[in-house]
Amino acid sequence: MLFADSYLQSVYDRTAARNPNEPEFLQAVGEVLRCLEPVIQRRPELQRHAILERMTEPDRFLQFRVAWQDDSGNIQVNRGYRVQFNSAIGPYKGGLRFHPSVNASIIKFLGFEQGFKNSLTGLPMGGGKGGSDFDPKGKSDSEIMRFCQAFMTELCRYIGPDTDVPAGDIGVGAREVGYLFGQYKRIQNQYCGVLTGKGLSFGGSLVRKEATGYGLLYFVEEMLSCMKQDSVKQKTILVSGSGNVAIYAVEKAQQLGGNVVAMSDSKGYIYDPAGIDIELVKSIREGSRQPLSRYVEHRTSAQYTEGCRGIWSLPCDIALPCATQNELSAQDAEQLIKNGVSAVAEGANMPCTPEAVSLFQQAGILYAPGKASNAGGVAVSGLEMSQNSLRYSWTAGEVDQKLHQIMAGIFHSTFDAAKEYGAENDLLTGANIAGFLKIADAMIAQGVY
Repeated sequence: MLFADSYLQSVYDRTAARNPNEPEFLQAVGEVLRCLEPVIQRRPELQRHAILERMTEPDRFLQFRVAWQDDSGNIQVNRGYRVQFNSAIGPYKGGLRFHPSVNASIIKFLGFEQGFKNSLTGLPMGGGKGGSDFDPKGKSDSEIMRFCQAFMTELCRYIGPDTDVPAGDIGVGAREVGYLFGQYKRIQNQYCGVLTGKGLSFGGSLVRKEATGYGLLYFVEEMLSCMKQDSVKQKTILVSGSGNVAIYAVEKAQQLGGNVVAMSDSKGYIYDPAGIDIELVKSIREGSRQPLSRYVEHRTSAQYTEGCRGIWSLPCDIALPCATQNELSAQDAEQLIKNGVSAVAEGANMPCTPEAVSLFQQAGILYAPGKASNAGGVAVSGLEMSQNSLRYSWTAGEVDQKLHQIMAGIFHSTFDAAKEYGAENDLLTGANIAGFLKIADAMIAQGVY
């Protein structure tokens, strides 16, 4: 990757040399560095304090063995990870991902991104991430419990409510968080807010499950209102994925008057021109965890197509990639642009490839990067931390109102930063600059560590 600024080039080259064979992490670093050129030119003290060199190197990276016993009595061995990237503005905060694709590069990319995302929320949270190459699919509840207990037996050495507060992510929902919390409490003999995404009966927050999807639409609505004097109402919308983020993005889009016509899972996508029946999707995905293809058995207006990436070939006004990293390619972007898309907002972490992002920006399409538009989940996680500290809980309406305010604030800080640094309407640059500056200022104030 080439940069016009020699200092940024040197930081990237050093990071690449230290992290070979980690493409996702280097992609995330490269994107941030490219956006920071006007900041580096205006603030030379950042180079003097080696802020970028320090920010691209995690405080610590933990890798450990997770041995557990399956239902047949066989010993299985997985690899666990936790990266604690930066705690300049608060305890490390970021989810745990259980998926076969998990490796060091993905965990580091997610942890690096998480720091900027958490900074944008305005809440006191640093950046971290973790997970394992364990695959929950096809496992019994007992197997998942034993794995989570083995995973937490090692992880508990490094986390705590004022040190590092994990949460859920892909493959880690309320069930897994419950098992992890129970094991932490058993080992440490502490009942504390060490995890977020907990069940409501033991310290969880209302609206946490819906938060990322709802927050995404709050961001999109604010973006459309301020930049296009428009709204989600009557727009045709595509949503990739069918997990929590996608489901509640669809729900909120429909509440705002949008028409969501397609969703996907790892095998294919459904197209329902009459509008997605979100309650049916919930019963299939949340209730019995069946494949999305079952949807067409209940809706004659819908059709199912194998191949999840085909969803981007459908015409739409708004595209919301909510599945996983690098799911939307340059070819997909070209098809969306050809079909008249006017806005793309990321519900997943880095779901658009750099080439796709470039095409959207060149075509004048509104583009919202995930570190800004999908921050709703961690925002409500931060609110859950606050409620745990207070030994108190807010109503769903109170949490939802705070979430709406946070997402609107993220849009405006992103929009304003882009304008201040000569990149008006470039929300990618604005998000990276706004998230970076808060962390950088805190690091300078706290000295070398």
